[in-house]
Formats: sequence, C-alpha cells, structure tokens
Amino acid sequence: MDQAEFRLRFNLHPLALQDPAAFPHLGLRKAAVLIPLQDINGELNLILTQRPMHLRAHPGQISFPGGKIEPHDVDAIAAALREAEEEIGLSRHNVEVVGTFPAHNTFTGFEITPVVGIIKQAFDWKLDPGEVADCFTVPLSFFIEPSHRHQKRFLRQGRYYSVHFIPYQQRFIWGATAAIIDHLCRQLSIPADIL
Repeated sequence: MDQAEFRLRFNLHPLALQDPAAFPHLGLRKAAVLIPLQDINGELNLILTQRPMHLRAHPGQISFPGGKIEPHDVDAIAAALREAEEEIGLSRHNVEVVGTFPAHNTFTGFEITPVVGIIKQAFDWKLDPGEVADCFTVPLSFFIEPSHRHQKRFLRQGRYYSVHFIPYQQRFIWGATAAIIDHLCRQLSIPADIL
C-alpha cells in the first residue's frame, strides 16, 4: 500500500477502537503512542520497538514508540511525537500527523491514544537503551492480511478480555500494540467499491 491509497482509506469510516465501558475502573493513566509509517521502496512499513528486559512494566514486549502523557505535553499528539523523538531519534518535524484513533483502554490501567504519522524522510535510528532494546520495520501489507492477525478471549479477575496477537518472523506482537494494529488494518480494509 502506498501513501496515496493509505490516506484515502485512513480517512473513511472511522472505527471505535475500544468500548471504554469494558473497563469499569477509574483513574486510567493517559498515554500516547505514535504509529510511524515509513515509505520503503514504495511500500509503507510500520516501525516497531522492543522494550528492554530490565524495564519493570512490559519488559521485552513489542510496542510503538510512546509513553505517558506528561503535564508539559500540550496533547496526546505532542506526547507521542516527544516519545518517538526520545526513544528512536525520530524528529517531530519529520512526521506528518494524519490523524488519531479513539483511545484504547487496557485492563492494565492505561488509556492509550494512537497517533498515526507518516515519516517525511528516511532517518537514522538513535535508540535510547533505557527505553528501547531493538527497532524494526514490518510491511503494512503483512498486517493487512487478516489471517496474520489473531484474537483470543482470556479470563482475568472474573472478567473475559479479548487479547490480540500477531506472530511475525521470530517476534510475537500482542496486547495493546496488536489491538491497535488490528484497528488500523480494519480501517484500511474498506471494500474497494467504496473507494
């Protein structure tokens, strides 16, 4: 999928990412992630990171650049861009924000706002070893294929929750990251006759 088709499909029929009523607890911690899309040889790729094993929260997990919305952040977009700059060296001026999705609430107590951005120019990754152990790209076309995205229901503290997961090569993408990818792909998989 190239940038022109992505832009057309992204702006049609927004989908609700997560029903907030599914998570009855209050006091969700607000966070934002950047869904960075980079054109590599005419095809859009997602940039993903892997968290270091020494982190207390979600060690080793695959994620998007992002984190907690700080008091000095103007909004979720500013937070996502700041975090991407800190974590992988992606300058906020090198990202064209094309939109956001509704917040995704997790059973671990976060309200995550996904911010979709297209990288304007290729850049050299500068990973913050305190936040990122590895960084890699995946063609968006891999994720768009429905057979690559999976979902299971699990029981936790007397409630059932849906957990998304996506195996990719030797990696395992799951949880909020996989749910956000699934949402993006459903948004982009609008039937061709609507376009």
